[in-house]
Amino acid sequence: MAVLNDEQTMLRDMAREWADNESPVTAFRKLRNAATPGGFDPAAWSEIGQMGWGGIVVPEEFGGSAFGYLSLGLVIEQLGRNLAATPLASTGPAATAIAMGSSDAAKKDWLEKIASGEVVATLAIDEGPIHDLGKIATKVEGGSLTGTKAFVAEGDTAQLFVVAAVDGLYLVAGEEGVTRSTRKMADSRSHAQIAFAGAPAERLGGPELTRAVVDRAAALLCAEMLGMAEQAFAVTNDYLKTRVQFGQPLSTFQALQHRMAKMFTELELMRSVVEAALEAIDAGRSDVDQAVSLAKAVGGETLKLVSREMVQLHGGIGMTDEHDAGLYMKRAAVVEPMWGNAAYHRERFAQLNGY
Repeated sequence: MAVLNDEQTMLRDMAREWADNESPVTAFRKLRNAATPGGFDPAAWSEIGQMGWGGIVVPEEFGGSAFGYLSLGLVIEQLGRNLAATPLASTGPAATAIAMGSSDAAKKDWLEKIASGEVVATLAIDEGPIHDLGKIATKVEGGSLTGTKAFVAEGDTAQLFVVAAVDGLYLVAGEEGVTRSTRKMADSRSHAQIAFAGAPAERLGGPELTRAVVDRAAALLCAEMLGMAEQAFAVTNDYLKTRVQFGQPLSTFQALQHRMAKMFTELELMRSVVEAALEAIDAGRSDVDQAVSLAKAVGGETLKLVSREMVQLHGGIGMTDEHDAGLYMKRAAVVEPMWGNAAYHRERFAQLNGY
């Protein structure tokens, strides 16, 4: 487990309190039922911007706090506990792409707006249902970008796209040459298909920047998955302690105790590898890619286990829409393949280690 400083502890506790009071699961249900096009509550996003969370990984000279990825991961973890729908996990790596990029004009024009929550920025990387940076076909000629991106988080309303092309990352702003197609997925969040047809694009960097930014996006997604898994476990544990069958609480049955113990140990391992990946990013270590692949592989399998057990151990009520268990399982099914599923990252980890 990461050792947090006082600022990180305060940030985590603040995020937990805000999520519980202002963005509980009931808020997500209302958002889902309202079928909001953007997939998130603009008022809640404005509050997040005012609290400074949008600028956690933005350099101080551009209005951010530069607290680092572990700090941002702590916030996203707490939001993930309640399935809070926000663009924070998208804007963070998009801001990093600009900050690490070669365009000083882009930094000046966009980073302060991202930090304040004024602008929603997102990554447009994959071009199919399976994450594979080797299959990117988007091209840029004469400053105009052409290609189609699938499953772009917050793509329905984002004002700024960080787009992966064959030769690296580009920045696309505005609506010129941009066509959005809404996708309906199980988690009721925004995963739009974006078609670029001669969209004006500004170069940020080469393929090495693409890989670095995707690793950061994957690490933040792991933080959200950790929060989801922790909450799913806690809710299930509380249920087993209060639900009585055959005259005694379910928690007294040894078979169920074994299942809960299995999940608990997997969650401890998941926390260890997720926080290690975020710390590796902040430390600028050379093995960030390995740390991220380990976290995503372990995290994906753990969240799948815990979310499914949540449904099963709640019995019949867990199968209904009225209970929250299904919401966690649906979100888990969507995030597990994002930025590569467990099988992808196990293979990647092996290749990075020479196997």
